[in-house]
Amino acid sequence: MTSRRDRAIVVSALKHAAPYIRLYKGKVFIIKAGGEVFADPARTNALVEQVGILHQVGIRVVLIHGGGPQSTELASALGLDTTFVEGRRVTDSDSLNVAAMVLNGQINTRILAACRDLEIPAVGISGVDAGLIRAHKRPPVERDGEEAVDYGFVGDIDSVEADILRKQLDNGLMPVVSPLSCDESGTLLNINADTVAAAIAAELNAEKLILATGAPGILEDIEDPGSLISYIDRTHLKALREAGSLADGMLPKAAAIEAAIANGVQRVHVISYKYPDSILLEIFTNEGTGTLVVDDIDALTPEEQGEAS
Repeated sequence: MTSRRDRAIVVSALKHAAPYIRLYKGKVFIIKAGGEVFADPARTNALVEQVGILHQVGIRVVLIHGGGPQSTELASALGLDTTFVEGRRVTDSDSLNVAAMVLNGQINTRILAACRDLEIPAVGISGVDAGLIRAHKRPPVERDGEEAVDYGFVGDIDSVEADILRKQLDNGLMPVVSPLSCDESGTLLNINADTVAAAIAAELNAEKLILATGAPGILEDIEDPGSLISYIDRTHLKALREAGSLADGMLPKAAAIEAAIANGVQRVHVISYKYPDSILLEIFTNEGTGTLVVDDIDALTPEEQGEAS
């Protein structure tokens, strides 16, 4: 039997969440989760459960997933080497085959299965489907004083056909997007999932872009987990990057965050999937759990800055 105290806690939580539910109902949220989340069934279910609650209260959610750890693991099992440059994967033809198997075959399907269990009407889609993401092969990238880097079959985004996702959302479905795409001739291309999430968020005029990662958020000092930055603007984020204060895995995220905000996304959240219910806490409480990134800190509300009583 539920105690009076427990009932009071439930009622208080509902009352606290109600203003946020009214505020965000009908709005588009883009949630990107790295592949490491989906390597563990319990973490997969925990994340999908939170996403399902957002869907059920009327928030229009697009879930985008990565697959880096699984791709690296499968490549290793097949005797293939994996190379990263500044946090970005170099993709040769063998690595591309691995990415296709992992992203479109393994991870996307497992997420959809978890959604089925929780009765979330999800539909799997990749950047290849119906030309959702139009891209071209990235040319070799020049680096100061160093040899140019050829990333192989890695794509740079030309455009996003947002209406494909919008139609699914309008029909009450939740798209689950794999970041694999192709060029106009049909050559498959691997695209960083953070980059895909930022581009989709901009094209759908998303209210929020949420990046669920292994880190607690953006840290002032990468060696100190206690140096979490609660909120930050683009200028400060750029300064951290230029000072070398962002770990390799955070560099593509920083670039994606800057691109999203530059293209009209008002709020970007970097949170940890390891923190219980981190998505719900970030959205439905003033305090949140990770880092909120905006264009200008002066535009934050007192509540977002934690100044409200």
